[in-house]
Amino acid sequence: MRFTRSSWSTIALGTASLLIAAAVATGFARNERRQNESIARAMTGGDPSRAPALIRRYGCAGCHTIPGIPGSDGQVGASLSDLRTRVYIAGVATNAPDNLVQWIVTPQAFSPRTAMPATGITEAEARDVAAYLYAQ
Repeated sequence: MRFTRSSWSTIALGTASLLIAAAVATGFARNERRQNESIARAMTGGDPSRAPALIRRYGCAGCHTIPGIPGSDGQVGASLSDLRTRVYIAGVATNAPDNLVQWIVTPQAFSPRTAMPATGITEAEARDVAAYLYAQ
């Protein structure tokens, strides 16, 4: 098949249009991510950027699937994807920032027979983890 100058122009224009659309979509995604992080910081008083190291240190990824954390494919606990859209935390506490922080620190206070262990995470660290989970 031979391409004419007009065909090449059409291909180039189509390719340029796709690249522009991809750049715009990427910009929107970045804006949404920044906005979600800002809201999560305000809700929890935590810093989501510190959470990935904490999630690894406390072994959260061994039991949970956590978005954005490589190797977090645990199947013991619930997936933590879209946690901000849920009504309850672990089916026992209303999904509110203070409840999530306290659940992360002392889950047995909400559900004495829960399989989730008390990890020794501090409240400040739990705020960072909560901010991360709400920002996703």
